[in-house]
Order: sequence, then C-alpha cells, then structure tokens
Amino acid sequence: MIELSRVDSPIGILTLAVSGRGLHALHLGADGLEPFKEPTREVKRPPREIAEALEAYFGGALRAIDDVPVCAEGTPFQHRVWDALRTIPAGQTWTYGHLAHAIGHPTAVRAVGAANGRNPVAIVVPCHRVIAANGTLHGYGGGLDKKRWLLQHEGSWPKQFGVFGES
Repeated sequence: MIELSRVDSPIGILTLAVSGRGLHALHLGADGLEPFKEPTREVKRPPREIAEALEAYFGGALRAIDDVPVCAEGTPFQHRVWDALRTIPAGQTWTYGHLAHAIGHPTAVRAVGAANGRNPVAIVVPCHRVIAANGTLHGYGGGLDKKRWLLQHEGSWPKQFGVFGES
C-alpha cells in the first residue's frame, strides 16, 4: 500500500507517496502524481523519518535527505540516471553531458535529459542540480523558480542571477 501525504515547505506543498519500501514519489504541489501500480490511500502525516529529513534539509542540513530510501518506478536506464543524480553533492551542479558521462553513456545526453525529466522523486533525487551546458537553468517539473530556489538554498546558484542565469 502506498500512502499519500502532504507537507508544507518553503517552496510550497510537497506531496509524498511512501510505502514500507521507501519514497515512491515526491511531487512539488498538492496534486499531479502519476498513478501507481499498487493501491494508494491518503494519510494525514508522512513517515516521521522522511518528514524530519525534509525539515532538516530545508533548515540548512543539506545532507539530511541523502539516506532517504527511494523506491521509484522506472526503467533500468532511468534508475541508472536517478542513482547518479544522488551522487551529485549539494552545492554542486552538473551538466546533462556530465551526467551522461557519469553513467557511462557520453553520447546519450538527450536520453539522460529525458530520464532526468521523468524523475518522480524531486529534491531527494536531486534533478534540480542538473543545468544546461551553457550554465543556464533548463527545465524543471516544479518550475524554474523552484529550481532556482533549491540551487540558491544549496549555495550553487548566485542570488543575483535570474531564472535563466542572467543578472
């Protein structure tokens, strides 16, 4: 059974989908989750460990989310990309090309970008840490304003930069 819950954050409501195996999805917003293969039910509170990890992350303990167990549905290729995303330290950004090299497919930049875009576990699987080769922000399911906020929170995006990397 997957339990759906919502928590407040500095970037708005987060919707979590969690089972005993881990976090299946973390969506920026109150709705919009993809359907799951397993049954779901709404609960009032997320598991304490995940709620505390997110609260600590937003409070400045950026590594607090590193060990949150994730159990997202995806292809083997997507899982390779998502696993690599979790190795990007807070405070750093990679390009899509860097991510493609990291998984051993340096010519698969577009496929890596597509897998990054299908990441169902925002923040914990930090797809927001991937930027365009020219250093600008490019695409984010929660909106570029939230991507910029997350990068600024982690110290990897100067506050004076606009959404597209221009001052």
